[in-house]
Amino acid sequence: MNLTKKLFLFSIISVFTISCKKRNESEKIESTITVSELKIKQQKQDSIINKHLKKGAWKYPLYSTEWQSEIDKGLEKDSTIAYLWQQKAMPLFKQGKYEIGMEYIDKAVQYDRQRWQDYRAFIKCIFAKTYREAIKDFEDYKKRYGYSYVMDHTYDFHIALSYLQLNEFKKAEQIFKIDYEKQLSEHGKDWLHPVDLFYYGISKYEQGKYQEAIELFDLALELYSQFSDVQYYKAICLSKIGKVDEAQKLIKLAKINGEKGFTINEDNVIYERYPYQVRWN
Repeated sequence: MNLTKKLFLFSIISVFTISCKKRNESEKIESTITVSELKIKQQKQDSIINKHLKKGAWKYPLYSTEWQSEIDKGLEKDSTIAYLWQQKAMPLFKQGKYEIGMEYIDKAVQYDRQRWQDYRAFIKCIFAKTYREAIKDFEDYKKRYGYSYVMDHTYDFHIALSYLQLNEFKKAEQIFKIDYEKQLSEHGKDWLHPVDLFYYGISKYEQGKYQEAIELFDLALELYSQFSDVQYYKAICLSKIGKVDEAQKLIKLAKINGEKGFTINEDNVIYERYPYQVRWN
């Protein structure tokens, strides 16, 4: 390599090195500014939430125009506040207005994915009943942030429930089984939830595994003895294996308990009928 080429190459390397140093210094300054700006932004957002949600929307009935109007005032000041978008969406889901509610919860996820994506997946599973979309949302969230709970149940519970509603009973059973064993090994029998056991049993019932379903239904009844929906499906299973008299007695008891309101005890059951929930009236 001749001297001219060497000098030219050296000058390029020098310029690149200086440029990198300046960029690194600039990034450090920008990083410091960003942290400072974020603190100021958070304070402003907290002030907006306090004024237009805590002292605004929350003073009015959930389904009122005032609720929506107060939140809109907050969003006019800062449209990036995810919590305001979620609070705007939530009453609409409870009114069965899923399509418009989903537009708003999408905004919440856009601005704070980690806080609201699993909630959106739950809404898709229990409210909107878009089960394939719910599965995608939960699976994506698990890859990003790991395994956890939403609304008192694991992500895998909701995924299995979605497969159950898509008539993919074997896949649902496999996921319920893994989730059941995980909870049992990590927390013990006292941690088990009767609703989890109910749907795990349903996944077996749908495949004609009646005795196995009965065993799970019995576990659920140990935790919630008047669970009418469990009693109803257990009665069907008993009749399928020839225990007709026992089934008839149990179905009568299930009806009594069902009419008394001993059904699925999820918070959102007042807004949505859950899968396989029996209508007694």
